[in-house]
This record gives sequence, C-alpha cells and structure tokens, in this order.
Amino acid sequence: MKILALESSATACSVALCEGEKLIAQTFQNSGLTHSRTLMPMVESLLAQCDRTLADVDVVAVAAGPGSFTGLRIGVATAKGLAWAQDKPCAPCSTLESMAWQLAHMDGIIIAAMDARRNQVYNAVFRARDGKLERLSPDRAIGLEELEEEIKKLEEVKILVGDGAQLCYNEWQGRVKDLRVAPIHLRWQTAWGVARAALELARTDGLIPGEQLAPVYYRLSQAERERLAKEQNKE
Repeated sequence: MKILALESSATACSVALCEGEKLIAQTFQNSGLTHSRTLMPMVESLLAQCDRTLADVDVVAVAAGPGSFTGLRIGVATAKGLAWAQDKPCAPCSTLESMAWQLAHMDGIIIAAMDARRNQVYNAVFRARDGKLERLSPDRAIGLEELEEEIKKLEEVKILVGDGAQLCYNEWQGRVKDLRVAPIHLRWQTAWGVARAALELARTDGLIPGEQLAPVYYRLSQAERERLAKEQNKE
C-alpha cells in the first residue's frame, strides 16, 4: 500500500511517500514560509523526483489535528483536493499519534505534547513496546498541572515528544521521575509519522472518502473565543 502523507499542523511542513512502513521519500521544511506556499509544491516535487504520480498512490493521509488552526485547514484542504482528483481514500490521522509513532521503538511511556498556550498542551499518552503503541488517553487539550498528576502515576520511563516537549520538561523537571525529552531529530512532527498512523487506520477500516475529511481542533480558535466573550458581555 502506497501512502502519500502530509504534515502541516505546526510551524514545520513535510510530505512523505511510503509503502507500508517503508519510507520511499520525504521532504521537510521549516523555513517560516506559509504552508499555503510550500505544501503543494513539495507534493509535486516529491512525486516527480520519485518518478511517481498521484495515480500510483493508494491512500492520501494528513495530520487532521490537533494543531495550528491555519496549518490544519491548509493540510486538510490539500489532502481533500488530491484525494478527490483521483477518487482516493483518505486517512485523517491524529497529529499526536503520528508523533508517537516516531518513538515506537523506544519502550516506555510516550507523552505527545503540542503547545496550546494558556498553560495547556494538546496531548495524548501512549505506551510503546516492541515497536507497537498502546493508547492510554484520548487526544485532548489539558492543563500542565492536570497532566503532571496523571503521568506521575505511571512507573515506566517517560519520553516527551512534540513542540510542547521542552515546555513540559521545564515545568516538571525534578517532580516527575524518569522524565526525558525525545532526541531533537525525532521530536517534531513528520509526514512519515502521519503515514505510519495512516497504515494503522487502513488496517482497522478507518479510511474515509475525501468529502468526509475535516480538521479536528479540540478547542475554539482565539477569534471564536473573543466573539463568544463579546456576545456574553452584551447579555
């Protein structure tokens, strides 16, 4: 199964082409340019350099959330357009699970964390063992103190991954036992992780048609929160 995977949930942007768990090619960019300028050219370039076309792809996968509101919309819209063009199934992948797959070879508790501001992180907790992941929590937005109390109950080595990893480590260091931060080259979201999460969705009948693909935010945007606050103040 050939999977074309897109990752644009945060500041970095990447595209990968995989066959099963095998990485055929991946391109990664963290230049600060907007994903609306970089993502589609990266897709076209990667396929061309691999001498492949969209017709050769079986599944289009994307990090559907959580993450940056704008980044998720760009990634999902791009995946939807690619899938519709060739009537391909889509894999709406958890950004957090995709990050955790990059550390599945490191036995222990994997704490995926993305900085959600306001003293919160987008988070999910997994147990990695023998190259497989066991989900211990749903994807959620959670306060740092609440998450700290939760993971203190887990006895294994705890490995933080994601752009919120250093934030959590700095906050909990000295209070949470066996706490580590993932190596820098495995810490950020990558399209390979999305492809690996997509493979699990394919194995469990979790693929969907392109028209059903939508971002998953887990929290209202700042603009929506401000609008609701204004409406409440008027009442």
